[in-house]
Amino acid sequence: MMHVLLLKEPREEASGPDPYIKELASHGHKATLIPVLSFKFVSLNTLADKLFQPEKHGGLIFTSPRAVEAVKMCLEESKKRKEEWSKFLRDQWNTKPIYVVGKATAALVQNLGLTPLGEDTGTAEVLSRVIIEREDTNIPPLFFPCGSIKREVLPTALREKGVPLETLTVYQTSEHPDVEKNLRNFFTEQGIPACVAFFSPSGVKFCLELILRLSGDRLTQIKFAAVGPTTRDAMAAEGLCVSCTAEKPTAEHLAAGISDALL
Repeated sequence: MMHVLLLKEPREEASGPDPYIKELASHGHKATLIPVLSFKFVSLNTLADKLFQPEKHGGLIFTSPRAVEAVKMCLEESKKRKEEWSKFLRDQWNTKPIYVVGKATAALVQNLGLTPLGEDTGTAEVLSRVIIEREDTNIPPLFFPCGSIKREVLPTALREKGVPLETLTVYQTSEHPDVEKNLRNFFTEQGIPACVAFFSPSGVKFCLELILRLSGDRLTQIKFAAVGPTTRDAMAAEGLCVSCTAEKPTAEHLAAGISDALL
């Protein structure tokens, strides 16, 4: 049994273990999750104002599960908001496109009662192409709640094609307070993992240096995996040799890629 270190927070699912742990177990690997990022929600009152004026926007864009969580927090703030959402706001938004990147984000959007478009797009680059194909330049602005360190790929692509966009930072990303302690404990108790998987450029930024230090001269024993091309590029930019990149950002695709790399 090979040990895989996943640098992500556990997915909260009532149905049991995190899907990445489950998928890797089905390939005969033991996986450990260590969260590397911590999130703080901001501007929720402004977000609520925007959500309650669907007529002013041409649609919604979500490129991360966290942005959808911010919307959920807004709606659960009061009974009145919740009622208005289920009575008419949700249906008003559903007359417009709700663009998403990835299955995890799509699932959370569906939990809000919205119908996602683009869940098979694995990256913001691909989603921006879908939006540009579908949208005119004379629509009301698409509303894009996002994180403080979002990449500029999607806004730039839409701006260049004249598709109106309004962004709002609804969460700030920082290093998880326990990441160093948790990584040290992992390397002390489990030893050198067969594979380390990164899930975001921020994850690379916050913990690669520590992993290199903890691995020492046994770094060459580790295969490095990326959840998608953006993360892979961030790893490569730091000089890492990336053994596999998931074809799509799902547990199934990443587990299959890691298993092939570990053969």
